Amino acid sequence: MDIATDTLRSISATATREGAGVTVFRTIGTPRLRELDPFLLLDHIDSDDPDHYVAGFTSHPHRGFVTLTYILDGIMTHKDSLGNSGDLGPGSVQWMKAASGIIHSEMPKQKDGLLRGFQLWINLPAAHKMDRPEYQEYAATDFPVVRTTAYTVKVLVGSFDNAIAPIKDDLTSTSLYDVQIRPGARFHVTVPAGHNRFIYVFEGGGKLLGHDMGSRSLFVPDTNGGAGNSAEFIAGEHGARFLMADAKPISEPIVRQGPFVMNTRAEIEQAVHDYQTNELVRDKALFHRNK
Repeated sequence: MDIATDTLRSISATATREGAGVTVFRTIGTPRLRELDPFLLLDHIDSDDPDHYVAGFTSHPHRGFVTLTYILDGIMTHKDSLGNSGDLGPGSVQWMKAASGIIHSEMPKQKDGLLRGFQLWINLPAAHKMDRPEYQEYAATDFPVVRTTAYTVKVLVGSFDNAIAPIKDDLTSTSLYDVQIRPGARFHVTVPAGHNRFIYVFEGGGKLLGHDMGSRSLFVPDTNGGAGNSAEFIAGEHGARFLMADAKPISEPIVRQGPFVMNTRAEIEQAVHDYQTNELVRDKALFHRNK
C-alpha cells in the first residue's frame, strides 16, 4: 500500500515483466513515481524460481544515462557491443555510463538456488549525455564496509564516515549504500541540503519518521528546508536491510522512450534512428575492472 504524508512518501514495489520475460519488482520508473531526479528507475530482482528470469535481458541499447547493477546473490553474465564481458558475482557492482550509446545483454543465473540484485538508472546532465561511454566493474571485496555494534554500511558509491567507494559520480554527487541494522537498533544519516534521497527496504523492516517500513517498499523522506535533512531508522524485531541513496537533482527536462533518456523529443528520435541504422555505438568505452 502506498502512503503520502508531509514527511514521508511510501511506494510498494510492482511486479513487472522486463527483458525477454524477466520478473522484476519496480518502484522508481512507475506511474506512481516516474523519477526522483536524477534517479530514473529502480528494479529489484528477487526470486528462487528460474522460470522468472531464465530468458534473461537480451541485447538492448542505452543512451543518455548510467546503469548501476548490484548483485546480492547469484550471477549476472554481461556482454556488450564494445567488447566488455564477464560474470557479476555476489556483492559485485557494474557501473555502466551509457552516455552516447552502448548495446549490451545480461543473463541472470542462480547460485545456490538464489538470485537477488538491483539495477538503478541515474540520469546524466544534458552536457554529458553524449559523452564517451565508461564501464566499471568491481568485486565485492573492493567496497569498504563501516561496522558498528548497531549496523553495517557497505559503501557502493560515494563515501560514508571516511570510507570511500571505488565508484564516484562527480556529475550528480550520487551516494549509494547497502545498510544492515540489528534488531531494535538505530541508524541515523544526514543528507546534503538540496539532494533527493530514497530508502528501499528489502529485508525486515522498522520505523522511519514514525511510519512503519516494510520489505519491498521504497520510502522518500521529505528533504525540503535544507537544515538537517536527517532521518532516523529504527529496525524492527527481525532487523532491517535496505538500499539508501541520495544525489543532487539535475533539474532539466526529461524525455524518455524505453532504453533512451534525453532532454528533447528530437534527441529521442535521433537515438532511435541511430540504433536502427547501427550508428548508436560511436566510441569504445573507457574500461575499468578490478577483481
